[in-house]
Order: sequence, then C-alpha cells, then structure tokens
Amino acid sequence: MHTPPALRALRGSAVIAGVATFGCGEATGYTEMEVLAHAARAAVADAGLTMRDIDGLCTASVLSTMWPMPVTEYLGLNPRYINGTMVGGSSFVAHLLPAMMALQAGQCNAVLVCYGSTQRTSTFGRSEIAKARRVMDPQPYETPYEPMQPLSAYALAARRHMHQYGTTRRDLAEVAVAARAWAQLNPEAFMRDPLSIEDVLKARMVSDPLSVRDCCLVTDGGGALVLTRADRAASLPRKPVYVLGNATANWNRQISSMHDLTVTAASQSGREAFAMAGLAPRDIGLLELYDAFTINTLLFLEDLGFCPKGEGGRFVQDGAIAPGGRLPVNTNGGGLSCVHPGMYGIFTLIEAVRQLRGDAGARQVAGAVTALAHGNGGTLSSQATAILGTADAL
Repeated sequence: MHTPPALRALRGSAVIAGVATFGCGEATGYTEMEVLAHAARAAVADAGLTMRDIDGLCTASVLSTMWPMPVTEYLGLNPRYINGTMVGGSSFVAHLLPAMMALQAGQCNAVLVCYGSTQRTSTFGRSEIAKARRVMDPQPYETPYEPMQPLSAYALAARRHMHQYGTTRRDLAEVAVAARAWAQLNPEAFMRDPLSIEDVLKARMVSDPLSVRDCCLVTDGGGALVLTRADRAASLPRKPVYVLGNATANWNRQISSMHDLTVTAASQSGREAFAMAGLAPRDIGLLELYDAFTINTLLFLEDLGFCPKGEGGRFVQDGAIAPGGRLPVNTNGGGLSCVHPGMYGIFTLIEAVRQLRGDAGARQVAGAVTALAHGNGGTLSSQATAILGTADAL
C-alpha cells in the first residue's frame, strides 16, 4: 500500500530509550498510581534521564477519563505534549505514532508512556470494575442481555473460527501451552507451573469453547517506556530500539457489530505498520501479541499476515510458537501466563524492547533485530501494531 511520504519519513525517527515494569503479579498495599509511578521512574532511569527531562506524557486508565492530569500531578511533571487517548488495551501501542510526531515537531524531547493497575489486589474489586464499565461504556446491542463480557465475546469469536475453519480446542490449547513454556523461562511471570495440552482441555469451562486456561490472568502491574528522538541514540546508556512502523485501526466497539467475527482491524493496522516500516512478516524475528484469550493469538497471526486466514490453528500446532519453535510468540509468557493487569498492550512493547536489547535472559531469542508488538482493545475492537528494530534494521 502507499504510505504518505511524511509518515514514511517518521520511520526510525524515534527510539525507545528506557523500559521498566513494577509490581507484576501481586502488588499488595500499592495503589494503581503507585505501581505506575514506580515503573515510570525506573523507565526514566533506565533511559539515563531524570523526571525533569520528561516533557511528554501518554497514559490511560480504565477507571478515570482524566487520568493524565492526576498522573502529571503525582509525578511532578510539566508536559508540553499530553495524550490521554483511551482505546482499551491497545492504547499504549497506539500512543507511539502521535508521540513520534510531537518529538519530530520539536513539541517535546522525551515522552513517558506509562500504565498501572492493581486490579488483582485492590479493594475496588473486579465486580465493581465490571459495573463501572457497563455504566461508562454501554453497548446498546449487547449490554441489555448482560453477557459475561469480555469473555462471552471472545468465546463467540472462537466458536465461529472453529465452525468456519475447523479450528479445534486442541489448537487453542497449543497457544496456552506455548505461553506457559515461555513463562517458565521468565522469572517475572506470574504463572510458571507446568501446563500440558490435556491440562487446558480438562480445565474448568468458563464460556464454551474457552476454559479457564484459555483466558488471561488477572494481575497487578505497572509498565512504562520512554521515547526520544533518534538523534539522541548515541548518548543513551542503553541499546536504542527504533520505532520503524506504527498504525492503529478500529472498526467496531461491540463484537456484534463486526462484519466477520474471524477478521479484526489488525488486518488494517498491521498492513499500514508494515508499509511504514518497509518490511513484511517474513522480516520479523519475534512477535508480542495481545493474548487476552487463546483465540486472539490465532486471529492476529492470520490478520497480521503470518499465515493465511483460517490457518492459525494449524500454524501453532506441535509447539510452533513455543521455545524452540519456528516463530517465537509472546516470549515473556504473554497475558496468559506472565502478566495481565486489565490492559496488557504496554507489556508487548516492553518485552519486544528487552528482546531486541538482548536483555531477556533464558528466554532470549538469538539474533533478533526486528520485533512486532500488537495491542488489542475492547472485544476485538481497537487494534494497534508497532514494528521495532535495532540499528541493524534501519
């Protein structure tokens, strides 16, 4: 596809200079602002900067429509660029391109992208969060029937994929087992116990055809990253990771408004991100996909062009995306086994950066110079794709 010259000129113009997480799993005694702040300060330090250097802020929260303001206040910032776009779990991946534009325009020099949630240990429990979502985000064709959202929506997509393409529960289980195998190599992962295909198939069914092991974790966790212009790369203390492409697409909010339950807007965001990066799926060394449910991974592998539509189930068979497989996917353990504090998108970026830096320890993918991080928001609603690379990929 044709990419506007101004957009293509942004390729590699910004680097992720620092990343950090905090409180992943259980952060007992902390508020969501506190885990965000710990992650933010650590990411800024990782970039070799101080909080006084931060003059751009991107952040979002499920429970606060004005979240950038208390974050600015709490961190003591005076940002010249502020982005509080909230499109669900893909928000932080979607924040990249506008931040790159602000950096390139000289509006700011260092942008902090940050998130924090204590949905696992907070006294404001999951049922209250669900009620708040129904009030703040009513979905007129679905809410009256009180579905068990978001689970019911993803189960619907999974069942349709099975009906249309012959995908099996065993194929879905392959995704969960691969994620757990990666998590076992990651000391930060929340769930590291062994998991087999049979364990997933025999697990408690929560919304047919998805068992509890087909569903993401409910954890606490904060994550943050710092973006700067690429011309500062030489002065950075850590190996810079360049943003080569980024795009966001949204076709629907309610899953009942999707034209095809097996095709997501990732097919658009991926195509546009690849065009900006001047790369193709064959050029990507590893994938970090928003795996809120096992069906997500299959849909995104297809929609992002790593296998034909309908072939996702067969593509992941026999450990193909597990350690030692032909395509490393969700190398931290993903939302299924590592961390999922409500919105997971920022963690796809953090893991991609760690891999491209060579900081991933036992789970390190050898020789990786490119990575794709993909965020999903709502019920297969907003989709955001980022393509990252080392200097060798420029």
